[in-house]
Amino acid sequence: MKIDSVALTRAVRWIARKLIRLSTKSLKRGPHITRYYMYQHLREVLRAHNYSGKILSIGHSKELCKFFNLKNSVIVEANYPDYNILDLSFSDNEFDYVVSDQVLEHIKGSPQQAIDETYRVLKPGGLMILTTCFINPIHGGHLDFWRFTSEALRLLCKRFSEIIEVAGWGNPYVWLVVWLGLRYDGIPNTNWHPLHKIALLNHKDWPIVTWIVARK
Repeated sequence: MKIDSVALTRAVRWIARKLIRLSTKSLKRGPHITRYYMYQHLREVLRAHNYSGKILSIGHSKELCKFFNLKNSVIVEANYPDYNILDLSFSDNEFDYVVSDQVLEHIKGSPQQAIDETYRVLKPGGLMILTTCFINPIHGGHLDFWRFTSEALRLLCKRFSEIIEVAGWGNPYVWLVVWLGLRYDGIPNTNWHPLHKIALLNHKDWPIVTWIVARK
């Protein structure tokens, strides 16, 4: 009897996905696999720089601002297409924080201009928290233009007075999780679980996501 390899592969993926989801059913979970390490790590980095202020959330980053426990008087949202990071309709030196999560790769224009606009609206001493990606499939439809290493982010942010951190996270095993159809499943906050272990494993030469925290 001839075995249908495509059907067999689909069956294996389906079974593995079901078993893994069953194993996480009763567990508390955090962000999905390409965000888990990055968000938790950034929250720790920002803990030492947390002060009250006005926050500009770019690209639906409001929930991330809350996850970071940033003290604030107000969070102002600037979401595309009502706002464009290339030409922000805010005054100079207006915000204590600018948070931009997975936006920079989608801008239809110069990344340097986007960084410069972020710099402009920050108060002196204010913080920019920016995340983006490097090793990642095309996403976001036709609005996907750029990829950034951590050193590319450092170069773009050369005007800032201090680079608090520039780094990245990733490993090749992430793509097995993606292949299984589990990319957007929350990662269990449990050390023994394989998804948790993969989510914390960081190979410096496999940066799937990158980020920078810089002070004006």
